Amino acid sequence: MSVRGGLAFFLSLYKQTIKILTKNINTSMQKGNIGVTTENIFPVIKKFLYSDHEIFLRELVSNAVDATQKLKTLSSIGEYKGELGDLTVRVSLDKETITVSDRGIGLTAEEIDKYINQIAFSGANDFLEKYKNDANAIIGHFGLGFYSAFMVAKKVEIITKSCKEGAQAVKWTCDGSPEFTIEDSDKAERGTDIVLYIDDDCKEFLEEARVSSLLKKYCSFLAIPVAFGKKKEWKDGKQVETAEDNIINNSNPLWTLKPSELKDEDYTKFYRDLYPMSDEPLFWIHLNVDYPFHLTGILYFPKVKSNIELNKNKIQLYCNQVYVTDSVEGIVPDFLTLLHGVLDSPDIPLNVSRSYLQSDSNVKKISTYITKKVSDRLQSIFKSDRKQFEEKWNDLKIFINYGMLTQEDFYDRAKDFALFTDTDGKCYTFEEYKTLIKDNQTDKEGNLIYLYANHKDEQYSYIEAAKNKGYNVLLMDGQLDIAVVSMLEQKFEKSRFTRVDSDVIDSLIVKEDSKTETLEAEKQEALSAVFKSQLPKIEKVEFSITSQALGENASPVMITQSEYMRRMKEMASIQGGMNFYGEMPDMFNLVLNSDHKLVKEVLSNEEQECATAIEPIEKEISEVENRLTELKDKQKDKKDEEIPTAEKDEVNDLTKKSEDLKQKKAEIYATYGAKNKVIRQLIDLALLQNGMLKGEALNNFVKRSIELI
Repeated sequence: MSVRGGLAFFLSLYKQTIKILTKNINTSMQKGNIGVTTENIFPVIKKFLYSDHEIFLRELVSNAVDATQKLKTLSSIGEYKGELGDLTVRVSLDKETITVSDRGIGLTAEEIDKYINQIAFSGANDFLEKYKNDANAIIGHFGLGFYSAFMVAKKVEIITKSCKEGAQAVKWTCDGSPEFTIEDSDKAERGTDIVLYIDDDCKEFLEEARVSSLLKKYCSFLAIPVAFGKKKEWKDGKQVETAEDNIINNSNPLWTLKPSELKDEDYTKFYRDLYPMSDEPLFWIHLNVDYPFHLTGILYFPKVKSNIELNKNKIQLYCNQVYVTDSVEGIVPDFLTLLHGVLDSPDIPLNVSRSYLQSDSNVKKISTYITKKVSDRLQSIFKSDRKQFEEKWNDLKIFINYGMLTQEDFYDRAKDFALFTDTDGKCYTFEEYKTLIKDNQTDKEGNLIYLYANHKDEQYSYIEAAKNKGYNVLLMDGQLDIAVVSMLEQKFEKSRFTRVDSDVIDSLIVKEDSKTETLEAEKQEALSAVFKSQLPKIEKVEFSITSQALGENASPVMITQSEYMRRMKEMASIQGGMNFYGEMPDMFNLVLNSDHKLVKEVLSNEEQECATAIEPIEKEISEVENRLTELKDKQKDKKDEEIPTAEKDEVNDLTKKSEDLKQKKAEIYATYGAKNKVIRQLIDLALLQNGMLKGEALNNFVKRSIELI
């Protein structure tokens, strides 16, 4: 017989209907019932119920597992007295159909009418309420899983027989419209067969390889054995089926077992099964919580040296061993998404598609708990085997730094086991390192100066200069270290981090007022002009030139870079909203050591070769500047219209003449600089030391070096 199903619509559609209807309600008081038609419900289900159509297979198989778990529950409390027998859930393919079969609790005609003909009336909820103390492994909660079948099927059949004594088998058929038929069936055994007649636009789901991959993705750890066809073996050069069921799942995965029952090899094997192409994990945490929420799982610490994004979203979330998602940002803090492994909890609230997490108090409790367990595990390893912890620090570093940067409560725990590594490879806790450097690396203002390098080889000479002063230099070469440096400056009192090449060694940690520059202003100007004329043109790079008395044994020329500007540019590369700094050129200082023999020789030679030409120009510049000053003083209290035109013209002429004379002087210095190979050689040595000498400039340097030798 044919009847029209009384289909109760889901809540979201009610809300939309209410919005539409209320637009047409007048201001007078009215009462009534909102009517919802069912003609278009299946197209809505087909298009919108789940984000991925492939979810249908997970839903139907997990429903079959639920039916089996219900039967086991009834048997355990004596309400079902028959033999359980083979409880394997079976998935099979035909030319037009996919069938999911179980030997579980089955349905009567009345139960079909209640749970199938009324959408969102979940049988699992009823069962859980009745047997809440005994049914702990029931998956379904929403009553919508079955209807996912209509996303891929043009017709669905349910052939079922209840486990109740004397029950009549029934067959329910629906073609994707609100019309269904229900009739008696001759099914002999208890349980349910769901037969999907696959729609023309979903034929991919009739391919064995496609179904196999979906079962592996979603059903690998279901609590009841799931069979997909028979195992195959090679025989006479081809694969043939055997009589043995092809069980696609492990119904007792590692996280469901007690840690005391497991060995290290079990954990590493399970990791290899989950992530076949990954390196061995560093270590792991086995979670098992019963109160105030239920949570089991195993979290692994992978080797993460760089590229955070590639290592994220490797935690698989399960609900009673049914795969839900690998996007777990809602349940674990962002930095913990770098961990790998599995989490399983029936207490995580999910929407009907089980694809997105909803925020509630349980989720927040679980997140806090996992953060604490991770912190405790790291602290435990650090205390019990510091040597092992230090050996694995380079692999752990990015994970711990990421946590400290993004999670305040994690920083509070991690500060006791997070490590600094110096350029000699020695490791220190934050407190240990503070004690190490406080006597020798405190400046005159009482600030503790943390010197660091981010490339041991490229900054070697700067590191050596610092060591020769008795300083210790940290190696901060990680992906997040520039951000960590800024964070720690906020956390540590009266402390500053300075890269070892950001200034000359005597200026990195100023312990007393600096010495007065001994070089006269004219000589400083001449020296700067000569060297500036020979600086190469490098795209998006600007140099300023200074001279300092650094001692006879210090380098004659060195390049430094402002700590502030460099750090701002580095932060701009990893943090949005700082593009202004990212577009600015790199600013470097070329520091000339006026105490060094070679620099003194350059200056002496310059005076001999340039003095005759420079002196009259200097005299003329002085006369011009004096006259300009005289005119400007005379005009400073006058309005523009009160200044005679002749005076204005004279100021303009003198200004241009001054500029021309200065340009003429610069050309004389440039001519001298071009002839003196030592100048360009010193500049290139400084560039080479900083990895800035490349291409043609490097080739010219090599040729010049040979000539000079």
